[in-house]
Amino acid sequence: MAPLAELLRPTTLDNYIGQQHLVGPGAVLRTFIESGKIPSMIFWGPPGIGKTTLAMIISNTLKRPFYTLSAISSGVKEVREVIDQAKKEEGVILFIDEIHRFNKAQQDSLLGAVERGTITLIGATTENPSFEVISALLSRCQVYILKEFGKAEMEQLIEAAVAHYATNGRTIEVRENEALLRISGGDARKLLNAFELVVNRDPSDIVVIDNQKVINVIQQNLALYDRQGEMHYDIISAFIKSMRGSDPNGAVYWLARMIEGGEDPVFIARRMLIFASEDISNANPNALLLANACFEAVTKIGYPECRITLSQCAVYLANSAKSNSTYMALNNAQQAIKRTGDLAVPLHLRNAPTKLMKELGYSDGYKYAHDYKGNFVDQEFLPDALRGTKFYEPGDNARENETRKVLQWRWKEKYQY
Repeated sequence: MAPLAELLRPTTLDNYIGQQHLVGPGAVLRTFIESGKIPSMIFWGPPGIGKTTLAMIISNTLKRPFYTLSAISSGVKEVREVIDQAKKEEGVILFIDEIHRFNKAQQDSLLGAVERGTITLIGATTENPSFEVISALLSRCQVYILKEFGKAEMEQLIEAAVAHYATNGRTIEVRENEALLRISGGDARKLLNAFELVVNRDPSDIVVIDNQKVINVIQQNLALYDRQGEMHYDIISAFIKSMRGSDPNGAVYWLARMIEGGEDPVFIARRMLIFASEDISNANPNALLLANACFEAVTKIGYPECRITLSQCAVYLANSAKSNSTYMALNNAQQAIKRTGDLAVPLHLRNAPTKLMKELGYSDGYKYAHDYKGNFVDQEFLPDALRGTKFYEPGDNARENETRKVLQWRWKEKYQY
């Protein structure tokens, strides 16, 4: 028998759960579908939110020939076979799952067919297409962002699952759903896998589901629950948290798990590059340089050799001093902008390239730092409404403690404790 997630896969937009910003009444994608004319497009969003289902619904609704390829197992040969077949048919839709895993040559093989309209391409990706899809192909596609499911959508799925079993003569009573929701993490497929496992482990005609029962069943059957290999995000989370926690052993273990599982090395390197700024920052600026060098090396040499570079970088980042001070500074500034709006630039900081601007007082009162001792002069660089505000707080580490001393000398009371 097919898995529950497959049995409950909707076939029409009216039964499709979520993504109302795209397929709700009057929404952009629904309008395209109802017109009978759709562009090539890329669906970007986390796993288990209906990217494949939406592509299939589009094909069913428009009654178009539908071909599907997985970028994990397909290459240029398979793409060309579909294109050759599409030349004999009208309106072929080619769906490519995980299109971010296609290399440049594989993506190039799609260009001509997309441009000529031989196929309508629908790609699905969990990665930012701006980084993972070549610009020539990206420019020929509309990018639609699919949002992760919230509690309301997940509870709709649970209701659908209960109704499905009811039609087959079994009563499912869901007394608690918190564990189901937490374990699924907004992924519909994981939710339905978990639900199915819990029900199948109880032979009763009346199955009562509560949090403890869900936890017990999933812990005993983790491999079955994760049968689609969806621990991808859990493992990268463990990897990042090991480095943040300064544990090189945990970092190398989770790195090895990803390597053994065939994870894209560029994905791993990119996450370390982000980590170097977000979690290390100015506590050790060299971390960003090494992470960037690692990213470049990985893109040049690939597996298996790049695993050594990945390990070197992961261990270095784990052992480095940590600080999220610049990350928090930016968050604080963005929150201030949301509160205060677009405040005017103070006159003394404005550019004055014309006579009129000078007459209006642009740049008046600006103090040129290099004219002062130590190349510093005390003046305000924030809008009047934010005068005296401190967004950046140095981290508690050797390098930023030195930075704090300099800030205290320069800005006095703003950095006095």
